[in-house]
Amino acid sequence: MSDFRQENALLLREAEKIVQALGAMFAPGCEVVLHDLTQPDHAIVAIANNLSNRRIGDAATEMGLERIASPEFPDVVQNYASVFPDGRPAKSTSIGLRNSQGAFVAAICLNLDVSIFNSVTAILQQLTAVVQSAPQAVEGVRSLSDIAAVINAFAASHATQPRALSSEQRFLVIQQLKQQGYLQLRGAATMTAEALGISRVSVYNLLKRDAG
Repeated sequence: MSDFRQENALLLREAEKIVQALGAMFAPGCEVVLHDLTQPDHAIVAIANNLSNRRIGDAATEMGLERIASPEFPDVVQNYASVFPDGRPAKSTSIGLRNSQGAFVAAICLNLDVSIFNSVTAILQQLTAVVQSAPQAVEGVRSLSDIAAVINAFAASHATQPRALSSEQRFLVIQQLKQQGYLQLRGAATMTAEALGISRVSVYNLLKRDAG
C-alpha cells in the first residue's frame, strides 16, 4: 500500500509541473487546475490563472466524482462547454491520470475563458466594417441579455476587453447603458457588474457620479 501512495504522490508532483507550465503558457485567459482524486473532499491542490475563484483544498467537481466512481470513465474529455461561477462561458478539457493499477489518481482541467474571444470578434467586426452609422438609441424591447453585448461593443471600440476597461471607460459605458434605458431593467446592475468584473456597489457609485 505504501508503494502505491508513493506512486500517487509522484504522479501528483509531476502533474503540478504540467499545470504550472500550461498556466504560464496560456496566461491569463486559461485556468489550469490540478485535482487530487484520492481525496475528493479536498481535491484541488494547484491552480494556475485562477478564473473561477476556487481555493486550494476545495472539493472535487461532479466530473471528478464520476471519475473516482467509474474506472471506465474516459481518460480525456475534450473541448466541452462549461461556465465560470460569474456566468462567463468557458471551453474546458479534463485529463485523467491513472496509476499503475489503472485507478484514477489525479485530473488536470483546463478552462478557457471564451468571453475574451467574444471581445476579439467584436474588435475584428469593427475593423472590417465598411459602413459606419451614427450611434442611435436602442429602440424596441430591451433585455438583460443585451447589456453584455453593449459592453462588448464598447470595449471593442476601445480595442480592449470589458474587464480591462479603465475607470473612466467604465463610467462612459455605464452612462451609455443608462441613456439607452438598460439600467431601468430589474437586475441590470448585477448583469453590468458581472460583465465589467466589478461589484454592484461600484456600478452604483459610477451612476451617482453620473447624476452629480
